[in-house]
Amino acid sequence: MKQVLQNLKTGAVSVTDVPVPTARRGFVLVRTAASLISAGTERLTVEAGQKSLISRAVEQPALVKQVIHKARTEGVLNTVDAVLSKLGSMNALGYSAAGTVIEVGEGVTEFRVGDRVACAGVGYASHAEVLSVPKNLCVRLPDKVDFDAAAFGTLGAIALQGVRLAEPTLGESVVVIGLGLIGQLAVQLLKANGCRVFGVDLNQAKIELAKQNGADAGCAPDEAKQQVVGWSRGRGADAVLIAAATESNQPVELAGEISRQKGRVVVVGAVGLTLPRKPFYDRELTFRISMSYGPGRYDPEYEERGHDYPFGYVRWTEGRNIEAFLDLVADGRVNVQTLITHRFELSETDRAYKLITGEVKEPYLGIVLKYDTERGLETRIPIAEKRSAPASAVRVSFLGAGGYAKGVLLPLFKNEGAQFRSIATASGVSAREVGSKFGFQSSVSSADEIIDDQETNLVVIATRHASHAELAARALKSGRHVFVEKPLAVDDDQLNQVLKAAANSSGQLMVGFNRRFSPLAIAAREFFSSNPETPLSINYRINAGRIPPGYWINDEAEGGRIVGEVCHFIDLMHFLTDSLTTRVYGEAIVSRNADVTNEDSVFVTLRFADGSNGSIAYLAEGSSAMPKERIEIFGGRKSLVIDDFESAIAYDGSREKKTTLRDKDKGQKNEVSTVCAVVRDGKPAPIALEDLATTTRATFRILESLRTGRPVEV
Repeated sequence: MKQVLQNLKTGAVSVTDVPVPTARRGFVLVRTAASLISAGTERLTVEAGQKSLISRAVEQPALVKQVIHKARTEGVLNTVDAVLSKLGSMNALGYSAAGTVIEVGEGVTEFRVGDRVACAGVGYASHAEVLSVPKNLCVRLPDKVDFDAAAFGTLGAIALQGVRLAEPTLGESVVVIGLGLIGQLAVQLLKANGCRVFGVDLNQAKIELAKQNGADAGCAPDEAKQQVVGWSRGRGADAVLIAAATESNQPVELAGEISRQKGRVVVVGAVGLTLPRKPFYDRELTFRISMSYGPGRYDPEYEERGHDYPFGYVRWTEGRNIEAFLDLVADGRVNVQTLITHRFELSETDRAYKLITGEVKEPYLGIVLKYDTERGLETRIPIAEKRSAPASAVRVSFLGAGGYAKGVLLPLFKNEGAQFRSIATASGVSAREVGSKFGFQSSVSSADEIIDDQETNLVVIATRHASHAELAARALKSGRHVFVEKPLAVDDDQLNQVLKAAANSSGQLMVGFNRRFSPLAIAAREFFSSNPETPLSINYRINAGRIPPGYWINDEAEGGRIVGEVCHFIDLMHFLTDSLTTRVYGEAIVSRNADVTNEDSVFVTLRFADGSNGSIAYLAEGSSAMPKERIEIFGGRKSLVIDDFESAIAYDGSREKKTTLRDKDKGQKNEVSTVCAVVRDGKPAPIALEDLATTTRATFRILESLRTGRPVEV
C-alpha cells in the first residue's frame, strides 16, 4: 500500500510503498477513502524535520539532556548509533481520516466489515491506504455524512473539546482567536450552542469565512481590544478560545485584555504561555489548556487497549466527541464543505505539502487527500534484489523491529553474515524502513508470509511479549529454527504450547537470555568450576529504573516486568550453578504513590536443585546515575563480583584479580554468533528446553508468591 512518510533526517515528505498493517487485538483495519491534512500541526511537523541538528537541539533542550545522560550511562558509540537510527527513521504524517472497515481484530464486537467510519489518532489515522486503528478511536458514520466531511472528525473533536472546557451558556459572548481549521470549526460549534461569536485573525479572508459560517463580527488582533469592548456592550468576553498556532505570547496577552471579570480562557492551539499577571489577576480569569480530542487522550488503556470510560461518569470521551461532531455535521449545524479549499489525489501529496509549507504561494485552509479504494494492495514490498547463498547460509526473517531489534540484534546478525529475507511489523512502516536500512529482500504484512517462506531457515521473533509463544510455536511447526526474544511466554498455557511445538519440531528453539554468553559470566562459571559439588550463593541487584504505569510492558496481558525481565537473571543463575530453580519466594514494596508499580521493586529468593540459593533485588525506585547490575557470587571459599558487565573482581583465598573489559558486554554478540552456528552448522541449541521452561515458569511462580505471600515450588 502507499503511505505518506517524512524522513526525519532530511525532512523530505514522500509517498512510499509499505506493507499493509495487521488488525491486532482490539483494532480494526480500515480502507481509507479520505484523510485531512491538519495544516497547522503538520506544517510545524514538516518544518521541524527540515531544520538542522543544531536548530533542533536548541529547540529541544530536554532531549539533549536525555542524549547526554544516555552517553554517560551507555557509552558514546551506543548513543551515537541510537541517535543516527532515530534520525534515519520515517515518521507517519496525519491523524484524521475516514474509510470503510475491511477487517476486525480479535475482541472487537463494535464494528463489522463494511462499516463506514471516521478514524483518529497520531500513528493510527495516518495518510495511508489502509489504517490499523484502535476501536476506541473509530466512530461509525451517520448516513448523511460523506467521507470528505468525516475526515474532519478528529479536528472537529479537538474544537469541540475546547468549546466544552470554555463551558459556554446560551447567549454568552465568546471570542475565538485564530481562524484556521480548528478556529473555524469552533465558531460553528459555538453558534450551534447559542453563543454570540467574535473572530480574530491576521487574515481578512479567514475573518470573512468565519462570518459566512456564523460569526457575528471579527477583526485583526491589533483592533480586537477596542472592537470587542464595543461588541460585548462594554462588558468583555465571557470566554476566549485560543486556536492560534504561534510561539508568541500575543494571543494569551490579548485574551487577558478582552475578557470580562471572572471570564474563561481556553487554549487549544500551540501558543506561547507566558501569562501576563496583571490582567489575569485583576479580572480573576480562569485559564485552561485543552488536552486535544478529549478524555482518553494519551491514556494507553483507552486509546490502545480499548478500555472505554464508563458513560455515566465520563460523558464525553475522544470517541464520543467525534461522534457528537459528526452528528452536528449530519444535521447541517456544522458545515465543513466551506472549509475545503483543496482536494488532492494521494499521488499528488507533494503539491499539498508544498502548499502548507509556503513553497507554493496560494491561499489554503482545508486540504483533503483522496484515495482510490479499488486499487489492489501489495502485502509484500520488494526492497533488495534476491541474492544467491549456499544451502548452509543463515537466511533470517524478522517478526518485529522495535528498538532492541534495530539497535542490537539486526547489526549483530549482519556482522555474522546472515542473509536477510523478510521483515514484518504491526504498522508496516517500520518494516519498510528497517528492511531498507539492513538490506532485507522484502517487507511483508503478516507473520504467515514469513513462517511459510521455504527459504527462511531462522525466524527471529522480536514482537511484544504476549505474542512470542504463539508465533514461536507456529514457526517451529513449520520446521524453522526460532530465536525468540525474552520472555518465551507470559503464562503456563502459552509455555506448554510452545514447548510441545519445540519437542516435535525439526527446528531448534532458542531464547534471548544473553547474559550467560557474556565474557564475564563465562569466566565466573569457570572460576567456580574447580569445586563442582559446592553450592553457590548468588546475590543479584538490578537498578531497573521506573517505567510509567501506562507503558505497554506494564499491561497485564504482556506479563509485566517480572516475566519480561527477571527471566534474564534467573537464567544467568541457572548458568552459574549448572542447576535449575526448584522454589521461589517474592516480596514487593507497598507504596501509596500511584506512579509506583509495587511489583517493579521486589526481593526474590530462589532455591536450586543442587542446594545453591540466590537472591534477586529487582528495584525500580533507585537513581538512574547508579550502574544497573551487580552480581556477587560466593562458594568454595571463593567470591566474585561482576559490575554491570564491564568489570569483575575474583577473590580466591588471599588473592584478588580484577578484569576490566574495553566495552560493556552483556553477551549479545556471542549469543547471536551461537544462534547462527546452530542454524549453519547443525549444532544443538545452547540452552536445553527444560532449562528454558524452568526459567520461564519460575517467573510465573514469583508472581504467584507475591499474590499469596508464600514460597512456591517451581
